[in-house]
Amino acid sequence: MTQRFVDQADVQALLDKLSGQDQPRGDARLKAIIRRIVGDLFATIDEFDISDDEFWAAMNFAIAGSREFGLWAAGLGIERFLDMRADAKDAAAGIAGGTPRTIEGPLYVSGAPVSTGFARLDDGSEQGETLLMHGTVRDADGKPVEGATVEVWHANRLGNYSFFDKSQSDFNLRRTIVTGPDGRYAFSSIVPSGYACPPGGSTEAILQAIGRHGCRPAHIHFFVSAEGQRHLTTQINIDGDPYLHDDFAYATRDELIPPVTRRDAGAEAHGIQGAYAEIAFDFVLHPARDTAETAASSRARVQAA
Repeated sequence: MTQRFVDQADVQALLDKLSGQDQPRGDARLKAIIRRIVGDLFATIDEFDISDDEFWAAMNFAIAGSREFGLWAAGLGIERFLDMRADAKDAAAGIAGGTPRTIEGPLYVSGAPVSTGFARLDDGSEQGETLLMHGTVRDADGKPVEGATVEVWHANRLGNYSFFDKSQSDFNLRRTIVTGPDGRYAFSSIVPSGYACPPGGSTEAILQAIGRHGCRPAHIHFFVSAEGQRHLTTQINIDGDPYLHDDFAYATRDELIPPVTRRDAGAEAHGIQGAYAEIAFDFVLHPARDTAETAASSRARVQAA
């Protein structure tokens, strides 16, 4: 049985006061949410008999690790849980099919260079296997979507992202591609590598403390959007990666593991000479039910200077 050290009537009275329940002003929904969050924290402290030192050690850790809160959300499964809720709401509303959503992660940067139809993502300095990825953006009826925006970003062979890794040029391995009347997009790049959360950081410390690793399989991130269509946040994983089904961020979905085909000859139309890896993948969007669904979530993101 859960141990309770404080009279629960006193606890409930405190929760009412701290959440503003006894005040006529303020947002009623926010009051209820704060009351629940703090109440759950109080219950956890009581149940596990958390000491002052343990509590303040946790607070100090959180403050020191605040730069990695985005990784905490991924590594502790919160982003995945939000996707699970969204999937369940779609199922309840009879919305099926389309490209599955999966987590965004904290490494998107706005303002990537824009091109129509095709883009080269790498700046030529990256060493690795050449990649050609292409496909069509379609609506729920299977029709190509003209003017769809495909934003793509991924890590280099060392597992690092431009802007966060200052040794890379601005927007290396980041581009925005706008589809033409045929709804097609294509890009050349390098095949990315998997990577781990920052060594010595707070995310690694949390995961090690609970016996987990912090590795991700190789993957490529996407935002896909179009007028009248629901904004899609997703990523594809590179088949064959050893962490393909053991992603610390829980982002792997079977529908998002397209086959990788190795080609011996170049693809002249895209400026590729010699051998390369090819991935074909179509994005299928759902119609937006309101304007809010056409945009990405309101999470804080890096803005290019």
